[in-house]
Amino acid sequence: MKGGFICSNCGQWVSFSEDMGTRHRNHCPFCLWSKHVDLEVSGDRKSDCKSGMKPIGLTFKQEGRDKYRSARQGEIMLIHECLGCKKISLNRIAGDDDPENILKVLKESQQLPPDKKNRLQENNIKLISDDNKKEVLGQLFGKDFRSVL
Repeated sequence: MKGGFICSNCGQWVSFSEDMGTRHRNHCPFCLWSKHVDLEVSGDRKSDCKSGMKPIGLTFKQEGRDKYRSARQGEIMLIHECLGCKKISLNRIAGDDDPENILKVLKESQQLPPDKKNRLQENNIKLISDDNKKEVLGQLFGKDFRSVL
């Protein structure tokens, strides 16, 4: 399956492919903005809103518990907020997402106003903080991420 779309935020062509794990992609790998296209589940494309969705933060996908009953850290997820209807949604990052922009979202998310942070908490979304930056860098750049610092 091949195809893509033009990002409504930055105007770049965004391709998607099952081979890259981006079959249901709805965010731009360059600016990380999304478009409110899904209503209930990823890929349903049933939303009537169609507004831009701003990347406002990062969270980790919750992967259950390990054998010691500790929460397992999952992959990085983008937190998007719809500028139209204010819906909050999570999107997996893709292998071709710009890591510098991911780090920019992380940095900017530390300055979110308290009301937005509260909305995330109410939706059981834990915002990644600077305390978790090493984990983020490790996921983005591999175990030897210090070479990119």
